[in-house]
Amino acid sequence: MRMLVNHNQAPGRKLLATAVLGAAMAALLCGSVNATATALGSNATKLPRLHDSNLHYLGAFLLPPQVNDTDTFSYGGTALAYNPQRQSLFVVGHDWYQLTAEVSAPAPVKSTRLSGLPTARFLQPFTDATDGAIDQAGSSTNKIGGELVYKGRLYGTVYVYYDATDSQVVSHWVRSSTSLTAGTVKGLYQVGSQGAGFVSGFMALVPKPWRHLLGGPVLTGNCCIPIISRTSFGPDAFAFDPVNLGKRQPAPDVSLLYYPQEHPTIGAWNASWKPKKGIYFGGGTSIKGMVFPRGSRTVLYFGTQGVGKFCYGEGTDNPNLAGKPTPDGTIWCYDPDNSSKGTHAYPYQPEVWAYDAKDLLAVRQGRRKPWQVKPYAVWKLKLPFGSNSIGGAAYDPSTNRIFVSQQYANGTDPVIHVFRVKP
Repeated sequence: MRMLVNHNQAPGRKLLATAVLGAAMAALLCGSVNATATALGSNATKLPRLHDSNLHYLGAFLLPPQVNDTDTFSYGGTALAYNPQRQSLFVVGHDWYQLTAEVSAPAPVKSTRLSGLPTARFLQPFTDATDGAIDQAGSSTNKIGGELVYKGRLYGTVYVYYDATDSQVVSHWVRSSTSLTAGTVKGLYQVGSQGAGFVSGFMALVPKPWRHLLGGPVLTGNCCIPIISRTSFGPDAFAFDPVNLGKRQPAPDVSLLYYPQEHPTIGAWNASWKPKKGIYFGGGTSIKGMVFPRGSRTVLYFGTQGVGKFCYGEGTDNPNLAGKPTPDGTIWCYDPDNSSKGTHAYPYQPEVWAYDAKDLLAVRQGRRKPWQVKPYAVWKLKLPFGSNSIGGAAYDPSTNRIFVSQQYANGTDPVIHVFRVKP
């Protein structure tokens, strides 16, 4: 657009002409921005979906050995977060202590022997990354559900492991940097209004072309934790901007995917795994990581799936006891992997759930409900070293690598496996 201005006009008319010109230029700029956003959105929705064949196994590495009883990755390997500043990982250690350490990420090696794998080294020792904020969730059984590095800061979530009264409200925390000792921690903060049980777990960066479409630069969610009625019956996702933590109460979010108790679309709590009949969730499901790889329109969830018959009771390795009453009034469930009282669905396998971001976009646009979305694919994650327990996942967008924690693969220690995404 070209505008002619007569500079011999009276001053008032000159100001009017200048204002008209400025408004026209602003309109052009706004139109250009909107057009760019529309073009980016159109291109994003045309990106390919990922399948099992798009995850290329690069190998694995070990985590540093135990320092002492509390400073150890034994019985841990959860809440992974990739740190682009040092090409490293934040990992939570022993389940009892919920301490975080930063470790290097050595070049992975393909090996069927643990002795053939390289070992990471400590970059920051174990510490309480929340500086005590973990206790604000309101219980003594609080866990770090997820961690994420975003704009040079370490963010995290906390969930109450057994929240029988569904009373947890706040869940998210933030450090002023990626240092585990320097600076301050703020939080816990509330995210959205759906309930802490839905948002207090895994987190993932949203690729830039999708951020405007889905409503935020980060996804947060949770699943499969006791008490099941307070969380999602399957994978979930809520978009939000971590910058709003502490600035707006609660920090606003956008509901994209979740399965409340009233809508167990992909499986009930007592369901047995039957993917051919659309049952992708049950009491034997555990989901610990979420990744949204760039160059795709797929959101991937990593976890453990019980593929046997659902059973609630005491685990036993004696098949002759299965189904018989226990002294405390429950029943015995055949499960040589888990002797605890609770849900069982032996045997178990590492599992991946794949969702189309276009379906999440349809939810944001009001064309679908969050519980009407289903995974377009699920597959077994093939890992060496025997263990079927997944502790978490992290993603490096610069190299398109996914880091997956395989718990109990090295005795009671986890092993970190690395995949490269090739759409």
